[in-house]
Amino acid sequence: MNGKIIAVLATLDTKGTEAEYLRQQIEKLGDTALVIDTGVVGTPTTEADITRQQVAQAGGTSLEKLLENPTREVAAPIMADGATHLVTDLVTQDKVSGIIAMGGTQGTTLATKVMRALPYGFPKVMVSTMASGNVAHWVDIKDITMMFSVTDILGLNPVMRKILANAAASICGMASVDVELEQGDRPLVAVTTVGITTKGAMKAVEVLEAAGYETIVFHAVGSGGRAMEQMMKEGIVGAVLDYATIEVSNEMHDALLAGGTERLTTAGKLGIPQVICPGAIEVLVFNEPKTVPEKYRNRTLIPHSPQITDVRLNAVEMAEVGREVARRLKHTQNEAIFMNPIGGYDSYAVEGMGFYDPEADAAFMAELKANLTSNFRVIDRDTHIEDAAFATEASELLISLIEKNDRNKL
Repeated sequence: MNGKIIAVLATLDTKGTEAEYLRQQIEKLGDTALVIDTGVVGTPTTEADITRQQVAQAGGTSLEKLLENPTREVAAPIMADGATHLVTDLVTQDKVSGIIAMGGTQGTTLATKVMRALPYGFPKVMVSTMASGNVAHWVDIKDITMMFSVTDILGLNPVMRKILANAAASICGMASVDVELEQGDRPLVAVTTVGITTKGAMKAVEVLEAAGYETIVFHAVGSGGRAMEQMMKEGIVGAVLDYATIEVSNEMHDALLAGGTERLTTAGKLGIPQVICPGAIEVLVFNEPKTVPEKYRNRTLIPHSPQITDVRLNAVEMAEVGREVARRLKHTQNEAIFMNPIGGYDSYAVEGMGFYDPEADAAFMAELKANLTSNFRVIDRDTHIEDAAFATEASELLISLIEKNDRNKL
């Protein structure tokens, strides 16, 4: 090991024994534990390197003030904010190389809030009683490693000692990795896709990489698009081929792949070169057929898998999506391109397939064109989105925008 410093986040009144054991295991591996106490009410049972008083102060109040009305509803957000400020400062100053925490519902909520504020690639391990269920609420779009504690984190026993020792080894191992999240001379190009646009997206990636660009592909399932836009904000992604924009329509109709209200706005706000395609934008995604809302039940339903059911938007709904896409793209100030494959927006929507509806697609494009800002160039192609020629052209057009953007910076 390289003598790294690992932040250990714990409530030392209830998890002090376990935190001390975790400290010992980290130090046994040759690293140093920096224990941060996020407890409030009880008496710490082990020593903290950063005390609860310091955490509360960083959260904007004093511990004494919190103890006047020591409810979780009041204290937890303050301690979470304080820990977030302290840890992000430590990371920014390169004073810690990883973070590990343990907890139940409350501890997991607090600790993962801190972790979600940290950069991609920074090692994050959460030992949690909740890690065996749906962890989306805690992980969201960040690279947090969730480790199931199996037992409640309430005292040491043979099982808990082994699990905490494994957790210590995992965070120390991550912290020792010498691979950095580095940017090359050219921007990293993001490409979005879903299963029914994969063939086209794969061709696009091939063209981009042949031209010397590294690509990062996002599965446009809601979290994928949001993660891509967060990476734009963090300066990781420098150009985007938004091949599958299904997350916008799913957000509008409360479907499974909702991508949030920021979707399709971030690249424009940041001036990032972008080529946009309407990949699968006519598709709403639900779980099993019984979960499909009643108003869609009389339409053609396509089972994408036993757990996934796809629904096709009609012409009126597609027109609404066109207006919404244009509204979101008004944030774009630089030159940008929207490519329209008239022959179908995914493999389910080509002629002969269940979602083929050129009139509905035309309604989408009519509203999009009527409301899109003049800096967008719209290119219609008489083919479908999975066609190799379409994907190639989309990639080449993005490359031309990147090169033009680079020249303008000189």
